[in-house]
Amino acid sequence: MLTFETVNELTLKVTCTGNDVLFTKAGSFIAGESPNAKNYKFEKLLLGPQNNIAQAALGSLMRRVTKENFPLMKVTMSGDSVTYYADYEQHVVIYKLAPGEIISIESENILAFTSDCKYSVRFIGCGVLSQKGLATSTLTGTGNNAYVAILSNGNPIVLNNTETRNTISVDPDAVICWMSQCGFCDPQIKTDISWKNFIGQASGESYAFEWSPNQPVSVVVQPSERRGGIQLDID
Repeated sequence: MLTFETVNELTLKVTCTGNDVLFTKAGSFIAGESPNAKNYKFEKLLLGPQNNIAQAALGSLMRRVTKENFPLMKVTMSGDSVTYYADYEQHVVIYKLAPGEIISIESENILAFTSDCKYSVRFIGCGVLSQKGLATSTLTGTGNNAYVAILSNGNPIVLNNTETRNTISVDPDAVICWMSQCGFCDPQIKTDISWKNFIGQASGESYAFEWSPNQPVSVVVQPSERRGGIQLDID
């Protein structure tokens, strides 16, 4: 069994009791300790975390086509151990998925997840207006030990409308992930484009992800925007 903890906000601590398997971003291991001899090993996954070879190959193709591809590493643990993982001093946030709960997350923001998470890639049809692509990675809780470690460029904030039923609006270039127990709960794209965009008078906030009050969701946002996308103004 695996448990996740954060150390100094920047490091993931994974405690293993018995035998288990962990999936992490390749190269993210920084330290570890175990009784007697080292009892964990690393293996880069050429295809994906699925047990079925055909599904793993299809998943690998999907990740490459949608640009949601990221190098995965499998950590096989044979006994009690404590291992640590980090990625370029980014903040680490831990989330435990309930069975059936779904998290939609940018692949670049995944640090690690347990084998009780089903990993896949799917199209969301959300546009070319930002660095946020047409697809997203998805992790679904399949058991009682479905941990996900999320990377954030700075301390993130969490918006939740499950009780307030508020409308949530976020910059697509700042969103890390969203999660819901009511299916995928994907946002709508809202644009605010006018003639001012084309004469250099744009506000810089011409598009947004928006969740309506009837979409109960939690959204994690980082205090840093991805660079890229289409610039809709002329200087």
